[in-house]
Amino acid sequence: MTKSISPSEVSTHTTVGTGLYIIIDGSVYDLTNFVDEHPGGAKILKRVGGKDASKQFWKYHNESVLKKYQERLKIGDLEEKAKL
Repeated sequence: MTKSISPSEVSTHTTVGTGLYIIIDGSVYDLTNFVDEHPGGAKILKRVGGKDASKQFWKYHNESVLKKYQERLKIGDLEEKAKL
């Protein structure tokens, strides 16, 4: 079962020191140990830490990039709010 992570929890993980989390299409990724490997540089990832980076991700990447790193970096799914 996939771990559910709240948007508020993701928002606390904005630096390498606190853990660098981003959201892409409702999935949460921990990029803490990937920052230095990112071909586009660490600065770009640090800018979107703790946020939904879907728009920025899809602007520069295609689905094959997501599939390549998903198993290693995905830590859960964004918690859905109950619909009343």
